[in-house]
Amino acid sequence: MAAICNLCGLPDELCICQEIAKEQQKAIISTVRRRYGKMVTIVEGIDDTAIDINQLAKILKGACASGGTVKGRTIELQGEHKKRAAQILKKNGYQVEVR
Repeated sequence: MAAICNLCGLPDELCICQEIAKEQQKAIISTVRRRYGKMVTIVEGIDDTAIDINQLAKILKGACASGGTVKGRTIELQGEHKKRAAQILKKNGYQVEVR
């Protein structure tokens, strides 16, 4: 017997919760200057719990070839990667706003 998703009620193989959550979320990408002049790219605005933020951070870190971390529901990437992060997020189905 297949497991049933608690949110959408479909079997786990057909679950569409993440796709719906992606369409409803708007990722905001910005950069800040940290200690010793280091640039950090911040990805925020992805608040839905149906989205695995750690997996998304792993995808972004790999695509940008940089380190980073997840703090709460915010992803921080080492370096200035606004354009590349926006491309990756759009390709994965997120709405993106670059500041």
